[in-house]
Amino acid sequence: MTESTITIKGQTTLPKSVREALEIGPGDRLRYVILDDGQVRLMRTRPVAELAGMLRHDGPPVTLEQMDEAIAAAARKA
Repeated sequence: MTESTITIKGQTTLPKSVREALEIGPGDRLRYVILDDGQVRLMRTRPVAELAGMLRHDGPPVTLEQMDEAIAAAARKA
């Protein structure tokens, strides 16, 4: 278990193991998500530019009409 101390100003140093696990370094931003059970989830935020290509399509480009047809066909099956 990894721990750190909070300073009088409310600051702390993230231990190296935590920084490595989150793949963060100087200048990176963090998000704190407070869960209902009192736990906190610490997440690295990512710039929008870093998301480019995340949803790759390995086929020919499709038109908006083709997308609409595929959505309608799936809706009819449901």
